Amino acid sequence: MSFEAVVFYALCAILLFAAVRVITTRNPVQAALFLVLAFGTASGLWILLEAEFLAIALILVYVGAVMVLFLFVVMMLDINVDRLREGYWDYLVPGLTVAGIMVLEMGAVLAGRRAGLLSVAAPTPKPAGYSNTRELGRLLYTDYAFPFEIAAVILLVAIVAAIALTLRRRKDTKYQNPARQVRVQREGRVRLVSMPAEKSRDS
Repeated sequence: MSFEAVVFYALCAILLFAAVRVITTRNPVQAALFLVLAFGTASGLWILLEAEFLAIALILVYVGAVMVLFLFVVMMLDINVDRLREGYWDYLVPGLTVAGIMVLEMGAVLAGRRAGLLSVAAPTPKPAGYSNTRELGRLLYTDYAFPFEIAAVILLVAIVAAIALTLRRRKDTKYQNPARQVRVQREGRVRLVSMPAEKSRDS
């Protein structure tokens, strides 16, 4: 067995362990940390497939941004774990059904590869000046320019909608204007009172 195969199976084992711990651990913070481990291990698999750009994007976007936001929200909110697990067993049968279908699909792929039905060739080595980022950008802005623009418009609409929902004024919330707070002067907030000194009766 080659060194790449050993690294591949080791990363797969770590990825499966982290994925199982994400859905089985009781602590939400630990679940988020195991998800970070799963993302990091998946980026290692992308590097083995010579897709360095996707590996770096997975680390920067998901681990560096999304998971930090998840951890911040989980640690700031007072989550009642017992209340979240009240309906846990109601989803056991659908979850086992979906998991069984996924296991059958993966088993069919592995059995087909061993039987010779699926012959997936290893990626060919790229030359020294090859860049995944350049090739991905060329495909996005030439062959897939129209779907890429549609996805960009959808994301822009989602961002505008989220900002509009956040900044809407409701009667049951307290709102403060930061611009008025910045323009506050000392004379408008503090009043100095001059009082004559009095001697104590004991003296």
